[in-house]
Formats: sequence, C-alpha cells, structure tokens
Amino acid sequence: MRFEILGEITEVETFASGSDIREIARLRRIYGRGRWRKRKGIAQVRLSDGSTHLAEIHWYEAAGLGRKEFKIKNLL
Repeated sequence: MRFEILGEITEVETFASGSDIREIARLRRIYGRGRWRKRKGIAQVRLSDGSTHLAEIHWYEAAGLGRKEFKIKNLL
C-alpha cells in the first residue's frame, strides 16, 4: 500500500534493536552497517486513494542512514 506521511510522527518508541531484529542481515546487506532499531509511532497518513487517516506506522532506523521501509500496521 502506497502512502504519504503528513506532518510529524508522534509517540515514537523503539521496540527492537540490533540482533533482536529478525531482518538485521537483510538490512545490513541492502543499506549498510549501522546501529539498527525497529521503531513505531503515530502519524497522519494519506493513502493512495486520497483519504487521510491517523495510523500506527513501523519503520527501521539507523544513525547516519536514516529511516527506511515505512509500513502501516493499524489505522486508528
């Protein structure tokens, strides 16, 4: 599902880091080494059909590499 994040991500928290991330090998192969963390937060998103929703989103993040692979987990 394609979507666009509108505004800031709030209530950000880390729920996995380093070897706790199941896909750590793939992340390092694609994006490079770094201190990877899996994070979640709440944001306003615009879906591909043009509707806007408040959603819980998850992503991977590493210092120096930025945020990668956003996904919507729940529409709130």
